[in-house]
Amino acid sequence: MLRGERFNKADRAIRIGFWLNAVLMVMKLAAGHYGDSEAVFADGVESACDFIAIGMTLVALKLGRKPYDEDHPYGHGKAESLSAIFVSVIIGATGAWILYGSISTMVHGTYPKPALIAVLAAAVTIVIKELLYRYSVRVGRSLGSPALLAIAKDHRKDAVTSVATLIGVSFAYFGASVMDPIAAGITSFFIFSIGYQTFRSSAHELMDGQPEQELLRAITLLAERVEGVDQVHEIRARHSGQFLIVDLKLDMDPEMTVKRSHAIATQVKEEIFDQFNNVGDVMIHINPSDEPHEDLNRL
Repeated sequence: MLRGERFNKADRAIRIGFWLNAVLMVMKLAAGHYGDSEAVFADGVESACDFIAIGMTLVALKLGRKPYDEDHPYGHGKAESLSAIFVSVIIGATGAWILYGSISTMVHGTYPKPALIAVLAAAVTIVIKELLYRYSVRVGRSLGSPALLAIAKDHRKDAVTSVATLIGVSFAYFGASVMDPIAAGITSFFIFSIGYQTFRSSAHELMDGQPEQELLRAITLLAERVEGVDQVHEIRARHSGQFLIVDLKLDMDPEMTVKRSHAIATQVKEEIFDQFNNVGDVMIHINPSDEPHEDLNRL
């Protein structure tokens, strides 16, 4: 997949979520206000926070697609992980806000009866947000985009929140008004969990954590199948937005010419690019295979 095509797919997925979220935000704020439902109105405020977070993600994607330059020789992909961190903070803050509102309502003991429009708004939100989650997570996984996967989790968080909102507002509509704030309070803990997971994965990428071992093993096997490579001495990789930067140390015949070893290393790199469209760069170091060697490292 070409670089421009990758970014266009990510852009399209996020823009769809951006504008649908705007529509849901207006709908829930209006339904909560005119339908006399604190839970649905709070859901609308949550969507307003998401609207801001998705807007920040669009900015991050635009920055992250910039090619490498003199000051950023590894590109600008880390902007996506920074954006995902920001989204995780928004998710956590939203959970705290909902929990505070739930406790405050129960302390005051005032439970107004919501109108049917509030119930319908919660139901519509569940359907749209779940569809957005499935679409965004499919595109995010295919591209390996941390920003898009964070937005997908945010869509799922909204769907879960709206399920609890629907349960609470439905019970309240039929007379059990206290269920509205109780359901919202329970949902806040699910929101905290999603925010934590998003933060943890994004922080792992910002700290240059290794990707999945299955991926590294697949790259290793591919490199070792190339004629002239005795074995992969070491493999490391790190995320840079939607791409991976791979470091390979290859053991080869010590009598091989520099020209021949360079040709083999180039072939390894080309085959990795052909098989793994999320690999942005491969850096290869060659070691003689007939003697043990110790890597020099100060990390």
